[in-house]
Amino acid sequence: MSRTSLAMALAIAVLAAPPAFAQDPAHGHDHAAGSVAAEAAEAAMVVDAFHAALKAGDTAAALALMAPEVMIFEEGGAERSRDEYASHHLGSDAAFAAASEATVTRRSGWAEGDVAWITSEGRTMGQFNGRAVNRLTTETMVLKRHNDGWRLHHIHWSSRAPGPAS
Repeated sequence: MSRTSLAMALAIAVLAAPPAFAQDPAHGHDHAAGSVAAEAAEAAMVVDAFHAALKAGDTAAALALMAPEVMIFEEGGAERSRDEYASHHLGSDAAFAAASEATVTRRSGWAEGDVAWITSEGRTMGQFNGRAVNRLTTETMVLKRHNDGWRLHHIHWSSRAPGPAS
């Protein structure tokens, strides 16, 4: 992905982000739960750009945001590189993202030096492969700042069916 394409993807992600996640450092939104620290804001934009790329079916853009050695954990399984993810779950993840609507209900993020971690909670609903989807989701992404921007180094996804009151 070129720097121009990456910048465009990040701009789209920022414009599409829900206003609830806008940060206002003047009002103490620093490291509080449910907020993204100012130093992690660009890393959070990369997380959003990754999800936007999956939803759009732009798997090349999604892969460009990942470090070659990315480690992805999901439902007890692991994919240990960008190439392994590309050859296994990338296509189905993109199809699932396109067929469902994911809403982030809470996000926190911190950065220290060249490492950031973004945690998100949400809900995904829709239809996929002829079945209704209704899942509460959690996600942790660890990113590292490279010369050309933040890259995903670790993803951990988890989901469950909502309980009766959810």
